[in-house]
Amino acid sequence: MTDTLAPSTPAAPVPAAAPTTAAPDPMRPVPFRVRRVQVETHDTFTLVLTPPPTAPRFAFRPGQFNMLYAFGAGEVPISLSGAPGPGREVVHTIRAVGPVTRELQRLKAGDSVGVRGPFGTAWPVDEVEGRDVVLVGGGIGLAPLRPVIYALLARRQRYGRIVVLFGARTPQDILFAKELERWRGRFDIDVEIIVDRASPGWHGLVGVVTSLIPRAPFEPGKAAAFVCGPEIMMWFTLSELKRRGVPPACLWVSLERNMKCGLGLCGHCQMGRFIVCRDGPVFPWEPVAPWLVIREI
Repeated sequence: MTDTLAPSTPAAPVPAAAPTTAAPDPMRPVPFRVRRVQVETHDTFTLVLTPPPTAPRFAFRPGQFNMLYAFGAGEVPISLSGAPGPGREVVHTIRAVGPVTRELQRLKAGDSVGVRGPFGTAWPVDEVEGRDVVLVGGGIGLAPLRPVIYALLARRQRYGRIVVLFGARTPQDILFAKELERWRGRFDIDVEIIVDRASPGWHGLVGVVTSLIPRAPFEPGKAAAFVCGPEIMMWFTLSELKRRGVPPACLWVSLERNMKCGLGLCGHCQMGRFIVCRDGPVFPWEPVAPWLVIREI
């Protein structure tokens, strides 16, 4: 059987469509340029990137992440650690722990990096206005909290006490040490630093970050807490915050675990009913708490 075509008739003229701008492909990295590299600790560094000259100013919300592509090596999800809002600098603080992050560590000013993003949910900075805000970071977990600190201080009058509690393995592993000291010198923010193991010349606190919570200067009933760090640290931190009296509904965590595609397509970061890169990485504590105690999830 063959197809037959009906005689053609003149088509009515189609009005010209208004010009449109295609949305960027979220799977296609955009080449950003390395503006500078800053060494933070022996295994942690900060990349300051600039978008292409023709690209719009880059904007993100505190807690979101980008996928960074090291050409020839692969890509990794990295939280944004600079000041939020539109800008021409994109800042990521990275710990070199694998082949891709070590390749990123080798970059120099002028090199190119592929960037996809920003992706993910954000810390609820607006929702906690009027409350005391407690930020608890462990190790590299301070990096995703840094944009929150910038955002809170930019609108300082909208919040109660701002308390930053940070724990590092050793004094040599303290991130953003000069900035922490500068914040410590302000009268409108409380900063406490503690290390697991002291070294010669360290005169600060020694212990785990959870030991700072009982005496931290905030009012539990009117406080909200944002926590980021190793999962075991977050579990005990949230337990201590609840014991102090912070309402469970006012606790949030960042779960940057095993993310791979950034869009929820591969399922690599599935955690129970959640896909971390799609539904997170910032979550209210209560919905995700049951999944974090199950081995192998």
